Amino acid sequence: MVKLWVKTLNISFNASGAAAAARQGNVVMIVDVIDMSTTAEAALEAGAIDVLGASPDQHKVPVTVNPEKIGYYAGKKALKHDTGVIVAAEPRYIVEEGQRNDIKQVLKGIERAGAKLIKVIPNIGREVVELVDFKDRILVIVSPAGGSAFDAAYNYGAPEVITGTVARTKGMKGSQPARVAVERAIKKAVKFKRGITVVAASSNSIEDVQAAQYIAQEILKEGFLNME
Repeated sequence: MVKLWVKTLNISFNASGAAAAARQGNVVMIVDVIDMSTTAEAALEAGAIDVLGASPDQHKVPVTVNPEKIGYYAGKKALKHDTGVIVAAEPRYIVEEGQRNDIKQVLKGIERAGAKLIKVIPNIGREVVELVDFKDRILVIVSPAGGSAFDAAYNYGAPEVITGTVARTKGMKGSQPARVAVERAIKKAVKFKRGITVVAASSNSIEDVQAAQYIAQEILKEGFLNME
């Protein structure tokens, strides 16, 4: 008997919502407009192989996160592609040495994997491409909202954790970033035959909430829920 793929589309909030979506087996999209998912989109546009998110050290969320595990996975993926890892961290105005206070676990994971740390940069959205060459590299973004939500979804077993934004990048404007997010989510859901949960990284951020709602609406309009 062939198991029926029941398509679902949900909107959730915060790291706890990301964890719940992962437990349900959904593809999880993290929307953190300022700045995690916008930094991610800019890096992918600039040729990054993959982008991951991680919680800062000692950041308190009501679900399990494991930034060292994220760093280790990033490092192993970098080794597989014979490349290195870039880390983007907050706050955006702190120089490299200052940023290392909240990213020790991610750095530990990268080191344990045996991968090369290329550079630590600030998490500043679309302008991040002016700071380093992302071509064929792995990026880990450490941030309290988007990073923690991504970390939680990954550690609670989501088949895939991705990002999406509505903010402009160097190469996209208008509705283009949202369209890319919609296509990415549907592609992953079809690949794994799972539902989609769009997670606003912070329920206290009107940008995240409205962007998550907009992206989910566009997924719906694309016909994702139509039965084949």
